[in-house]
Amino acid sequence: MWTYEHCLETTATPQRLWQLYSDVRTWPSWDRANEYTTLDGPFRAGSSGSMKFTGQDPMPFTLVAVDPGHSFADETDLGDIVIRFEHRLEAGAGRTTITTRVTISGPAADTLGPELGPQITADIPAQLAAIAGLALSGADR
Repeated sequence: MWTYEHCLETTATPQRLWQLYSDVRTWPSWDRANEYTTLDGPFRAGSSGSMKFTGQDPMPFTLVAVDPGHSFADETDLGDIVIRFEHRLEAGAGRTTITTRVTISGPAADTLGPELGPQITADIPAQLAAIAGLALSGADR
């Protein structure tokens, strides 16, 4: 298994951050490589959709865990590997900690994880800064 985690502390409220997370149409506003994201159903565990990143074909994903206002996880199953993104919001003393954790598991994880993982996660610090900035500004796009 390959793992990566990054945290950012912000004064943005968990409620405003959750509004951005739970509306997949806003994802391209804080993830610059994301051309679009769709979701075939409500923002809850079991709903599936697709994400299109610059220079790539659309990739399917499934929401595998959703704790409204606090966290969600989505997975993309590519056969030999499963890429899981976990997003968590933790409030405390007027600040919110945003955490994104990525794991790559499956039979080829030990080989593909070290190769793909750094590519997949390179923009996460910028993504967290962007979603925090959007939440603070009140903008969606």
